[in-house]
Amino acid sequence: MKRALVTGADGFIGSHLTELLLAKGFRVRALSYYNSFNFWGWLEDVPDHPDLEIISGDIRDPHFVKHCLQDMDIVFHLAALGAIPYSYIAPDSYLDTNVKGTLNVCQAAKELGGIRVLSTSTSEVYGTAQYVPIDEEHPRQPQSPYSASKIAADAMAMSFYHSFDLPLTIVRPFNTYGPRQSARAIIPAIITQIAAGEKKIKLGDVTPTRDFNFVKDVIRGFLALATCDKSIGKEVNIASNFEISMADTLALIKKIMKSDVKFITDKQRIRPEKSEVFRLCGDNTKITTLTDWEPAYSFEAGLEETIAWYTNPENLKKFKTSIYNI
Repeated sequence: MKRALVTGADGFIGSHLTELLLAKGFRVRALSYYNSFNFWGWLEDVPDHPDLEIISGDIRDPHFVKHCLQDMDIVFHLAALGAIPYSYIAPDSYLDTNVKGTLNVCQAAKELGGIRVLSTSTSEVYGTAQYVPIDEEHPRQPQSPYSASKIAADAMAMSFYHSFDLPLTIVRPFNTYGPRQSARAIIPAIITQIAAGEKKIKLGDVTPTRDFNFVKDVIRGFLALATCDKSIGKEVNIASNFEISMADTLALIKKIMKSDVKFITDKQRIRPEKSEVFRLCGDNTKITTLTDWEPAYSFEAGLEETIAWYTNPENLKKFKTSIYNI
């Protein structure tokens, strides 16, 4: 039985990954961001399991991170600040969490030895597509403080592979969606506002395109790469090779939810012009070549499962639909 640490396990993707690892026979140490309420984020929705250990702490503390990695075989490093709009007003915190946090994980894994590392990147490091589909050789473009911090975190992680032979893979999911995602993201922003009875949907620019990937496909990609030695030392996209505009995404969700809601532009949701990523469409050739992974969900099928989750009153009440969450 493998022993896995999941940082950011209290978050959207991390909580789903924790559940998958438990289902696959891993013993999981799940790191939740420390708070005095003993609140474990989305891990609160993960059923109790004899092979699940939840600990609270801070990825920014190197001593704590090394303590977390004791006796682990593998670490799935997902802990990060991920909101782009918040990075405009608090960029320093992104360096501390995203770059220093990644350094702490890599340094601890190096010192302890024998630990496989999967470090989570983002398609935002590519910026607006210079060509499509976007493969792993595409230039990096720091179009927001968030993407700059993730470019730096990726570079820090890869430096440990090159300098110290740390068995590391950078996992780069394109736009992940599904149950438990923050309502700051476009898909849950649309669904939760419709489900709450809003007659007008507040959104930003709806012309950009995205490569959406259902969360269950994404976490399967993490697991496939974790068991693939050929992925060590590589940066690997998890993508669908499919792009759709925000406007068409809105239309599809309206159709599935049988809604006649109207769209209005909310200026506070619009990124600075040079910061907006106008096109993302990923190339998944590398992961499908290295592993047997391929997307299992169509976009519509993933949306239907996502909508069913958010429209459950017990889940919907966890979101403040009338407040823009940066």
